[in-house]
Amino acid sequence: MTIKIISTAPIEGQKPGTSGLRKKVAIFREPHYLENFVQSIFNSLDGIEGTTLVIGGDGRFHNEAAIQTIIKMAAAAGFGRLLVGQGGLLSTPAASAVIRKHYAFGGIILSASHNPGGVDGDFGIKYNVSNGGPAPESVTSKIYENTKTIREYRIADLPDVDLDQRGSFNLAGCSLHLIDPVEDYAELMQSLFNFDKISSLFSSGFRLRFDAMHAVTGPYAKRVFEQILEAPTGTVINGDPQPDFGGHHPDPNPVHCAELVQALITTPLSSDIPDMAAASDGDGDRNLIIGRDLVVSPSDSLAILAANAHLAPGYKDGLAGVARSMPTSQAVDKVAEKLGIPCYETPTGWKFFGNLLDASKATLCGEESAGTGSNHVREKDGLWAVLLWLNILAERQQSVTDIVKSHWTAFGRHFYSRHDYEAVEAAAANDVMQHLRTELPALPGTRAGQLPIERADDFSYRDPIDGSVSANQGIRIYYENGARSVFRLSGTGTEGATLRVYLESYEPDPTKHDQDLQQALAAVIDAADAVSQLKKKIGRAEPSVVS
Repeated sequence: MTIKIISTAPIEGQKPGTSGLRKKVAIFREPHYLENFVQSIFNSLDGIEGTTLVIGGDGRFHNEAAIQTIIKMAAAAGFGRLLVGQGGLLSTPAASAVIRKHYAFGGIILSASHNPGGVDGDFGIKYNVSNGGPAPESVTSKIYENTKTIREYRIADLPDVDLDQRGSFNLAGCSLHLIDPVEDYAELMQSLFNFDKISSLFSSGFRLRFDAMHAVTGPYAKRVFEQILEAPTGTVINGDPQPDFGGHHPDPNPVHCAELVQALITTPLSSDIPDMAAASDGDGDRNLIIGRDLVVSPSDSLAILAANAHLAPGYKDGLAGVARSMPTSQAVDKVAEKLGIPCYETPTGWKFFGNLLDASKATLCGEESAGTGSNHVREKDGLWAVLLWLNILAERQQSVTDIVKSHWTAFGRHFYSRHDYEAVEAAAANDVMQHLRTELPALPGTRAGQLPIERADDFSYRDPIDGSVSANQGIRIYYENGARSVFRLSGTGTEGATLRVYLESYEPDPTKHDQDLQQALAAVIDAADAVSQLKKKIGRAEPSVVS
């Protein structure tokens, strides 16, 4: 094998501590940019000689071209075996499953998650470690430091491979295996859920509409729902992955899944509409669940799945514990309390769940941004969440809406919403956060609008397994009667800053559970703006997105 050593220069890599790099496609197509980041990953790893690397992505624009480069660089780096999804495809949870099943050293996943694709869209890359989860901060910090000092990269002088041709190939000492991207994942799902029960649910006339959003879960959903579970053909819509996601934004929320909402929420109910609708995002790790006349919030979904997980074979022995990201509503806390199991509150980012899962401290985890998962992989998993819902529906023989409302009756309802202010000038967004941090000591005992403030802090997390500390993870303000607002800068955008405000109010009285969500949160919304001065500081009258 001939290896070329290319001189280069440092790049603007990912921020320290983040699990991956997201930029516009145009930046990744600049000479040496992708190569520099991949080499920075390899330079950060010890002991890769002869080991296995998993490679795949969500099929967005530049996915295949990037994989050709990564294959050649991985061969030059000394990996002995490469497992690559046929067509360059691997959903993020499937990549985690493949890493774990085949005892891989790690994996490179190409995705910008739910961000738009296409030639003018976004692209992303991240490294997952041997447990199948995102690299911890100890690794990502090394990668970042390498991006600042890199002077050369190594790449094998090899021809491109036909990514659509499944099979095994020898790359001058490195074996390349183009694998079925769905097979290992589908096998894992069958070990967790009662497929006979779910299949019987479909044969009884139950109808699901799953929107794959022209993203990576299309082939997975067709295989699992329409072929293995024998749901009617057409259950999966927008099921063919496209480089630009069909020109749509592959984010599974009511705004970007308007067709599903139209079918089940705004259209008068009739016998022609599905019983349940669901969707997943660009790389397959997020989910949306809709019942007739009800969109299930991700926070409620996590709580309901935790309360009913024992109905699925893979969780029949109960849960060791649950975990949620700090901004996620406290609904799952109520479930954990009733089950007598621990509930862990972590910073945002799936990597923080990894240690808890590996140590068997938690079984189910979730984030308010439509991500839920379990110890079956080390990533959130959209299709898994839909299957667990289907298993619960098959066992309880109730509708999605009835299950949600009965849960509220048993545990109380956590009214919850997220207000996103996108593409905010970075200085203005930082000014909001700095103002809050400055005011924190004086807030307890005061009022914000109509609400008395009981306590406030800047969330800091000490990992219960390795003792590492993650500080400045978001401002939490607790008001009376269980209400809460959280302020956090998000790292998922590629333009400007995204400021997220999370709003929560707890209502135990079932007679008040049907009130309008934003009206139920009106006092918290006013309090959050009063204490933060957000709208004044960023010059916005309304959020960009309300979810």
